[in-house]
Parts: sequence; structure tokens; C-alpha cells
Amino acid sequence: MEGSVQIHPTAIVDEGATLGAGTRVWHWTHICGGAKVGRACSFGQNVFVGNDVIIGDNVKMQNNVSIYDAVTLEDDVFCGPSMVFTNVNNPRSHVNRKNEYRRTVVRKGATLGANSTVVCGHEIGEYAFIGAGAVVTRDVQPYALMVGTPAKRIGWMCACGERLSNDIGEHACPACGARYDIGGNHCSPLA
Repeated sequence: MEGSVQIHPTAIVDEGATLGAGTRVWHWTHICGGAKVGRACSFGQNVFVGNDVIIGDNVKMQNNVSIYDAVTLEDDVFCGPSMVFTNVNNPRSHVNRKNEYRRTVVRKGATLGANSTVVCGHEIGEYAFIGAGAVVTRDVQPYALMVGTPAKRIGWMCACGERLSNDIGEHACPACGARYDIGGNHCSPLA
């Protein structure tokens, strides 16, 4: 572990886990020995991080988040309270499927809302926004705003976290002014 890592006395960080400088681990969190965690991350209370997990820099995990094996979170991802990842599509207690884990990747800047679930084997695009309680069952496009069960795209989000217009064409974010090209099935930032 790099210097200036803060670990609460009730937390468990197994030997072998790597945590970047400035990372904070709060009450009753468990980080398994194979986990790789970047700089300036924050783990709320009662978070679980599996062995085969890679977490980038400045990732925020609120209370009760479960990040199981085969998950990668890129930089600046936000995981809301009690959200969870799965790693097997068809789990059974009496059938060992550890060799069937499906990798999930959450790209830079994405937000995963409170109590959302990300079913394994999918990619969440950069700056996508998964609403509270949504269940992600397929890949999510960059900047997409997803809600419901199963999650469906209802709009687009700026990198700053504000909702964008659904109209096709060029639009500016009402909060920060960033410009986007919005099409029927895409949202792309403009230089």
C-alpha cells in the first residue's frame, strides 16, 4: 500500500491488496487480497471488494456496495449506496461456476445509482448514468441515462452530471456549457 492510505480499525484489507495514495477505507469494509485499487478512492462502510477487481483513481463507493470478482471500474466512477454487481448469470448454491465468471467493465466517469444492479458480462460506457434501482442487463452506451427494470435509455447525460436534450442535433449542457452531438442512438462530445 502506498503512503497516506487511511484504513478504519474495523475494516479488513487482506494481505496482497494494493491501495493507492489518498485512498480511505471506512467501517466494516472488506477488501480481498487480489484487489487493485487506485489513488484517492473512498470506500464507505460495509463495502465488499473481491479478489479479481480492478478499481481506478478517484472512485467513490457509498455504503453497502458489493463489487464481486471480474469487475473493473475505471477512473472517476461513482457507486451509489447498496448498488451491486453480479459475476455469474445462472448461480446455484450446489453448482460451482467460478470458471464461468463474466467480466464487467465500467468506463470512466460513470455513475451507478443507489440500489442499482449490474448483471455481469456488460460494459457501462463512459459518463453513463444508471438511475437508482435500475437493473442493467445489457451494454450501456457512453453518456446514456438508464432507468427501470430492465434498464432502458431515456435520455443522455453530460459529463458534469446534468441531463441533456433528447432532441437530435448539437446541444450545450445547461449547467456547464459542454457541447454534444446527439443522434437517434448516440451522444458524442464536441471539441
